[in-house]
Amino acid sequence: MNSVSANISGPWLEKLTGAFEILLGRPLASFDADAAYATFFGGNLINELGFARDTAWVNPAALRGAEPVVWDCPVFDLDEPLLEFDASRSVFEFDKAGLPPEFEADLAAACFAGRLVLGGDLAPLLARYDLAASGLRDTWTVCYPRLVSDGTLFDAMRVATALGTGPESLLPLEAEAAEEWQEALAGLTPPELFAHLSFFCTEGEEGLMYLRTERSGGDLLADEGCTLIANWEEGQGQVEFAVVQVGELLAGPRPS
Repeated sequence: MNSVSANISGPWLEKLTGAFEILLGRPLASFDADAAYATFFGGNLINELGFARDTAWVNPAALRGAEPVVWDCPVFDLDEPLLEFDASRSVFEFDKAGLPPEFEADLAAACFAGRLVLGGDLAPLLARYDLAASGLRDTWTVCYPRLVSDGTLFDAMRVATALGTGPESLLPLEAEAAEEWQEALAGLTPPELFAHLSFFCTEGEEGLMYLRTERSGGDLLADEGCTLIANWEEGQGQVEFAVVQVGELLAGPRPS
């Protein structure tokens, strides 16, 4: 799977870089360029609609990272591009009970902690087991869905804020930024970029709240060497985008 960030250059690259540096409060170059970064999607919506258990996640091509998992749900209620997930680098969690004995040992060898396993490490198990079949269908959930990106901090910030390769990707979002962010973002051009990112910096009654390095659900995969870089949450807990510097175990190869 290829991210689109390689196709971004010129003024648009400069505008997004400047915007992300405002949000992060420091230059992108000051972060570890050799580290891997990811955006995880969370919140209640993906579970309430049952997509975290959708069989699309265990499609062989998806678990190998050959194709994305596309969620047919515009989370901003607009005609926006649908979210694309990387099943191979998302984290699955299996139930503690009810697993077939023959599957239990193979799963234990693939897990990196407890009942947590990367999708890519599940892929080899598909030669012996059908994770979409009735015996295993309800034993797993995608607890940390990871959006498709290229492993850079720039691209993680880009997908977290629903931005694409050029100004045409700006969404007609209408939400007022919190007072501190109105001033911080005021210099962004074009005005549509200011409006777009204002949606990601609200008080929470509409749009998303930008919580920086705080998260209502606690540290995300901190035990696995991950560090939260930026976090957005919807006021009712329905949607979350978390940009994370991932530990070596969860980094995986960067897409070509």
